[in-house]
Amino acid sequence: MLTRRSLNLTGFLSCLALLGYAWYVQGVLRVDPCPLCIFQRLGVAAIGVLFLMAWLHAPNALGARIYGVLLAVAAAMTVAVAARHVWIQHLPADAVPVCGATLNYLLDVFPLSEVIRKVLTGSGECHQVNWTFLTLAMPTWVLIAAGALGALGVYANWGAARR
Repeated sequence: MLTRRSLNLTGFLSCLALLGYAWYVQGVLRVDPCPLCIFQRLGVAAIGVLFLMAWLHAPNALGARIYGVLLAVAAAMTVAVAARHVWIQHLPADAVPVCGATLNYLLDVFPLSEVIRKVLTGSGECHQVNWTFLTLAMPTWVLIAAGALGALGVYANWGAARR
């Protein structure tokens, strides 16, 4: 029988697997992440931390609902960033924003709110498709995975699953 705790653990382990594969692609396959990819990783990490907290905490019904809402919000934000990235990748070549400064430089020079604004507007390196699986680029897979993780988080903590 699927319990709230086992579903939250499944969500956490899924996030670990996604992040592990992203680091494999970067470290072994030598595909460097663009700024939007890094933000998607942060989103998946936030979802993973929330699943981990929900699993360890094993809250009552009200606490579980709060975790469900937090998971839905984190997943929606990750889906939004991934959707923006997918949109940039599908722009015609002449409509792609110019490549900007590196994320490290932006963090050194600008306040965090300005860095977030600049990254979310995207840049030329976010347009490149360096990796595909079943004809879909990584941001598309992140969009699908974040949506599924959000649905799992809501189901596990609001749905029929109980301790």
